[in-house]
Amino acid sequence: PARWGFAALVGRLVELSTQEHSAALSLAVRLVANAQEAGDLTAWVMGEESAFYPPDALSHGIDLEQLAVVRVSDPASVPLAGARLVHSDGFGLVVLDLTATQRLPDALLGRLVQEAQRHEALVLCLTRKAASVPSLGSLISLRAEASRKKLGTDRFVCAVKALKDKRHGAGWTHEEVLHGAPGLH
Repeated sequence: PARWGFAALVGRLVELSTQEHSAALSLAVRLVANAQEAGDLTAWVMGEESAFYPPDALSHGIDLEQLAVVRVSDPASVPLAGARLVHSDGFGLVVLDLTATQRLPDALLGRLVQEAQRHEALVLCLTRKAASVPSLGSLISLRAEASRKKLGTDRFVCAVKALKDKRHGAGWTHEEVLHGAPGLH
């Protein structure tokens, strides 16, 4: 059975880590496109230090009218805003850009897990750290590492490697061949 993809991850709290953020962003954007194809609204929550570039999202098939982009002034507010969005029962996927965060309190992670399960949503946390650094917390259902390898002028293999998976066990990988964003190759 599929282990990566929107349908496979619904109801879970997932952390996707990388040291080079482009692979995680590409894979996250693909999940947003998958969720939208399934008819779900999506949200992307980030702090002021993060960037979201709409033309890149469009180039990957994202319907910007079906994506709420939320920018908060305090990075600590990103997971709180995400929990409220999932609680609203209006979003099938909420991406939390937590690149400035190393750990989250168990109570907050517990709230995110409960909301994801109750509303059949995927909460995807993007972090920037090495695989050897601990995850956001013990309640993360799947922690994966993203990487990419250039295939050609406009093609990359983006890979997901499960570092921890409470449903399927660690060690599995998933690969997708993706095109780079316009102007970046």
